[in-house]
Amino acid sequence: MTDAAQSTGGVSVECIWPGPARLGECPLWDPRKNRLLLIDSDGAKIWQLDYDGSDARFWDMPETIGSIGLCDDGRLIAGMANGFALIDISGQEARLERIGDPEPGLPTRLNDGKVDAAGRFWCGSMCLDFKCKEAALYRLDPDLTWHRMDDGFTVSNGIAFSRDGKALYFSNSRTDESIRYDLDMPSGKISNRRPFVETSSYAGRIDGATVDEAGDYWGALFDGGAVARFSPEGALLQLVRLPVNCPTMCAFGGPDMATLYVTSATFSMTEEQLSQEPLAGGLFAIRGLDARGVPEPRFAVAGP
Repeated sequence: MTDAAQSTGGVSVECIWPGPARLGECPLWDPRKNRLLLIDSDGAKIWQLDYDGSDARFWDMPETIGSIGLCDDGRLIAGMANGFALIDISGQEARLERIGDPEPGLPTRLNDGKVDAAGRFWCGSMCLDFKCKEAALYRLDPDLTWHRMDDGFTVSNGIAFSRDGKALYFSNSRTDESIRYDLDMPSGKISNRRPFVETSSYAGRIDGATVDEAGDYWGALFDGGAVARFSPEGALLQLVRLPVNCPTMCAFGGPDMATLYVTSATFSMTEEQLSQEPLAGGLFAIRGLDARGVPEPRFAVAGP
């Protein structure tokens, strides 16, 4: 095991890609290609790597990119600084098809996003000053129309879906608010907004998240230096410590869907903090967990 790895109780944490990303986000396993995708939001890049962090390559984006999801036609669906876009990374250079901006003129950009089991892309925005309350949660349908589902947020994060498709999880992360909605999967409507995770049960705040095969919710704890596992009822079940203070998002992947990949960030760190955390901005692989993920759904792009 290298200096970039640690192990406790059979669970190992290894930095498999050093980056450093300014704002690593959205690890996403593509089982068709057996490759891992992730983004550097502030660095405006989409990265693609092998399951072990090797053979890394990237595509430059024209602006900040908040999140990506897989499409059924092989492209990516994305939430970006200037709205939704479809992205083709099959060539040497990325090709973008703009869809539209749901928040023109506001001091916001699109941030965390996830595709649901019906092939819709849910994406929330964030306030650029981390203070205003003008961010919102959107649902982008396969016909490329978007719908404002809820609002009054500061930074949208933590989007994930229960295994039965009846709940949508969400984090208004700058206010450390964890939310659960009832979700009607056939219609895409949400209702009954209520607290999900009791925030006093962990240090840091939920950034990006995923749900495992058993239905447990895993959240990267930004400023908490860990990934936390919560039950579907919001009870804290497990903490996995990381060698960085600012993990940003987690997702299961690898050929057996048993590795938990975790991105991290450096954008908020001082030079002194960076010297104390040489692995900040890297990508981490957590192995040996008693959990396994499921393949992410694909955005069902409507035909012409």
